[in-house]
Parts: sequence; structure tokens; C-alpha cells
Amino acid sequence: MASRNFDIVIRNVRLPCTEHSETSAWDIACLGGRVQSITSSGSCIPHGEATLIDADGGVLVPSLCHSHIHLDKCFILDQCDPLITGSLPEALQVTNKAKANFPKDIDNLYARATYIIRESVESGVTAMRAFVEVDTTVGFTCLDMGLQLAKEWVEVCHIQIVAFAQEALYESAASTEPGPNYNLLCDAVSRPGVSVVGSAPWVEPDRVHALKNIELVLSLAEKHDLHADFHLDYNLDPGAVPMVWDVLQQMRQRSWCKSSGKRVTIGHATRLGLFSGGEWAELKRATDILPLEIVALPQSDIYMMGRADPSGRVPVPLAGRTINAPQVYRDHGIRVALSVNNVENAFTPQGSLDPLTLASLGVALFQVGTEPDWRVLLRSVSTTSKEAIGVMHGDSDGGKSADEGDGIVPRVGDSADFVVIHGAHRWQSAVLSPGFDRTTFYKGNVVARRRAQRWKQIQVERSSTSQNLYTLAIDLQATRTSF
Repeated sequence: MASRNFDIVIRNVRLPCTEHSETSAWDIACLGGRVQSITSSGSCIPHGEATLIDADGGVLVPSLCHSHIHLDKCFILDQCDPLITGSLPEALQVTNKAKANFPKDIDNLYARATYIIRESVESGVTAMRAFVEVDTTVGFTCLDMGLQLAKEWVEVCHIQIVAFAQEALYESAASTEPGPNYNLLCDAVSRPGVSVVGSAPWVEPDRVHALKNIELVLSLAEKHDLHADFHLDYNLDPGAVPMVWDVLQQMRQRSWCKSSGKRVTIGHATRLGLFSGGEWAELKRATDILPLEIVALPQSDIYMMGRADPSGRVPVPLAGRTINAPQVYRDHGIRVALSVNNVENAFTPQGSLDPLTLASLGVALFQVGTEPDWRVLLRSVSTTSKEAIGVMHGDSDGGKSADEGDGIVPRVGDSADFVVIHGAHRWQSAVLSPGFDRTTFYKGNVVARRRAQRWKQIQVERSSTSQNLYTLAIDLQATRTSF
């Protein structure tokens, strides 16, 4: 067979197919950042200058995506006052106090954010929507940091910067005009490199001002041709009217359409988990026309929502504290992305930066034991998350095989953004027990390799008089490379 002119060939990978044997291995050839061919392993003969990478039978899945992560607020728990109640109001209070020191220790701010990006890329992340706060406490310090790091990592990871108003845009319930936080936000969204404008309407003094917050942010998004992203409906109160309906109404009035390429995304959205079948059907009809996306944040939602009342009664079961992505897709046809949000801060003390751990968590949390549900979870931290932030567009499943239609199996012409999970020999392991050893590809280039060195075995005598030998395993330090 004649050689072909490719940039890179990933040899001997297994794909997340349902229609082929798990033992089938493939070669993925890429050129110009896109998939050029997918052939049985060993059949692709690349040009002599092509880079050949042997995946050694590892599983190749779409690269991962943080559809919602706070670049400035992870890993600050050691800078916060000790948590007493763990409640949402306490989290806001201690975080606001810690934020006041961000402008005083810019090196720490950059170091924490760089660590987030590096660890994420090594896990397989090649796209993220990064929230950085803009308000009277931090000014533009966090925004400047985010914009700088987005430039530094542009060849490794697509970083969308969100100019985010975590604090209220109105100073009090008596305010008729937005205050200084809004003025700062207006300045922030005009800066080159900002892709998204966001806010948390629920922090406003009342519902009236929360709705005004939504209107202001959508107006800024329209004016500057940006995506919009809201921390919305972050409650489990069946008596609270979901604000998602108000967002959709605003989108209709503004003739916001999918063809614009700009999305409106809602994060947390725990109140939607209480929806009836009829409400989900209404939301599905709306999202078929309007570009509204949903991102659930399990690590944060499970920790913060559904706490016991003073009598000790737990109002909502554990699995009901975040949106059940597999069930919502299975029953209502709505894709829900899953994302990390925060790690080691007052909103989310625990968790990992690895999106695949969310898929594993979902298996137990939602008690899903079927492969179709596992594929939904894998998609939720990869393809669905990328769709939610507008970096790729979902296709209709009509007329395609199950493999092709769910966007997990690569196709010729797709962007060559992958993560190979070494040591896994079936796609299911990427969800059920994702391994540490990984290679990350972005635009057809290797941007990170992560390996754990093998255990070294040495012989140790049990005693000076014993002839019995025991094996002692010594763990050597893992090797990591990011480019």
C-alpha cells in the first residue's frame, strides 16, 4: 500500500464502538488538526515524516472539557476561615473575605490557575470555560490573569474566559439602577479575549432584581457578541418558580437563535431536577429552537444542596441534589453536561480536576448499570460539555449508527482532539475505572503525556536467620509532561 501524507498516526487504539469487537484495534491518521482516515491497525502506512504514536491498545475517546470551572477560586480553602456549617451563605462569606487578598498575592493567583490548567490537560482536557470574577473587591485582577493564561496555553487548550459577576449587580432591594459591579462588568466584556459574560442572579436582593440581572447580562452578550452563562436555579425549593423560563422568554423576545452561534448556558440548575415530565417536555420544545444549554455540577451540588433541616429531615435524596444526566436524556432527550466547577474551596471542598471522575461518580450516584447510560456519562464530560460552551455543534442522530450518532466515536473530518487512556482495553473502563496513564491530543498534536512508572520490586530478607524472602513494592514518582 502506498504511503499517505499525514501529520500524525495514532496506531493500535481501541475505539468506543458498540458494533465492533472489543479486541478490534485501529489506526487514526490526522492532518491539519483533523481526522483523515480510520483504518484497521497496521494498515495505515504514513509518509516518512509523519509522527507515529503507538497507543499499545489503549482506548481513545473524545478529549474532555470543563464546561464550567472557576479559574480563580479553586484551591483556596487554606486561605479561608474555618468552615463551621458548610452552608451556602457561609461559603459566600468566607470566599469573599479570601478574595480580598487576591490582588495582594498575584503570584499565588497565577500559580493556582496554572496548576488547574496543567492538571486538567494532563487528564485529557482540551477545552474549558473558565470563570474569573469581576467586582469591586478584585477589580480586574482575576480577569487579567485569565486572559494572560488563555494566551499562554492557546496551543494546548482552548480556554474561554468568562467575565463573571458573582456579586450582586444591584446594591440593595431599593436600588433602581445597577451599581458599581455592573459598571466594572461593562468594562470587562469589552476587553479582547473575553468570550462569555456571566452572573449569578440568585445573589441579588430579591427576585425582581434577579430578573433585571438576567436582562442586563443578556443585553451585554448581545451588544458584544458573546455567549451568556448564568449560575441559575440553584435551589431545591419546589415552591420557587424556576428562572429558566424567564431566561427562555428573554431569548425569545431578543430573537436569539441557534444560527447565531452564541449560546446561553445555565449552571447548577438543581431546581430542574424537581421538574415533572410535562415541564421537561416543555423545556425540550424550547431548547429544540433556542440555544439554551444545561451544565450540572455534581461535586458542588451534592455537597451543598439538600441539607438536613433543624429536625434532621433530609428533604431530597442524595441523587436528587444534582441533575440526573442519564435519566434526563433517556426520558426526555435533553443533553446535560457535567463539570467540575470548583475543588478545595468553600463551595466544593472535595473532588478531582479529572472530568472522568464525574462519570464514575454518576454510575453510583444515579445507579446506572447499562452501557447506553454509561455512554451518556462519557459524553457529558466530553462532547456534550463542548457543545454546551459552543466549541462544537451537535448533529442529529437520524440515519446514523448508535456509535456515530452519540458523538463519542471519531469520524473522518472531526477535529483531532482526543485522550488515549492507556491500560484500558475497553471503552467502558473510561467511565467505570479511568486509569492514570493518558496521552492528550489537541488539534492533532500531543500536548500532554501522563504516566505512572511501574512498581519496582526488590527482595528483602524477613530476618537474618530466615531464608524466606518477601517482596517489597516501592512506588516511584509518576512522570508527567505538558507541552
